Amino acid sequence: MKKFLVVGLGNIGEEYSETRHNIGFKILDSLSSKEDFTFETAKLGDVGTFKVKGRSILCLKPSTYMNRSGKAVKYWMEKENIPHENVLIITDDINLSFGTIRLKTKGSDGGHNGLKDIQQHLLTTNYNRLRIGVGSDFGKGKQIDYVLGEWNEEEKEALVKRYERINELVRSFVLSGVNRTMNEFNGT
Repeated sequence: MKKFLVVGLGNIGEEYSETRHNIGFKILDSLSSKEDFTFETAKLGDVGTFKVKGRSILCLKPSTYMNRSGKAVKYWMEKENIPHENVLIITDDINLSFGTIRLKTKGSDGGHNGLKDIQQHLLTTNYNRLRIGVGSDFGKGKQIDYVLGEWNEEEKEALVKRYERINELVRSFVLSGVNRTMNEFNGT
């Protein structure tokens, strides 16, 4: 059976639950509702699994905090023997306008400390990452306050539809591969 690892980046703790930085966790929560699985606390994070057409998908919400996500990603890749090409990291991106979806197979960390830590642990920049635009509506020196700030009501409503689209993207990634998925979903 082909195995996949889908990682939603975020920070543990109630104080971070509704922040922009936790969009990776929120997407996996949405996916768990759609695919009818639950998360259980395990080593270095909360994990849940589901199957699609002979493929097993392990979803991970690291408990290592955003800036130390690499340890959890590497641990679960090695434990489950999942190759780089079957890993999908989901994270926020202030360089993309709100709600924009961008799937890439490689690249820099773009200043994102969670991606930077993953690259340091995996010793490569060649892994799939799904960046979700959270916008950049903040003044100079206010980036941390912005990404750790909560969504406004209008954004929360808009995100529900984005989550549905991203759930479709995850299924496409698993069933059709990253290249076809990029062609269909990027920029939508």
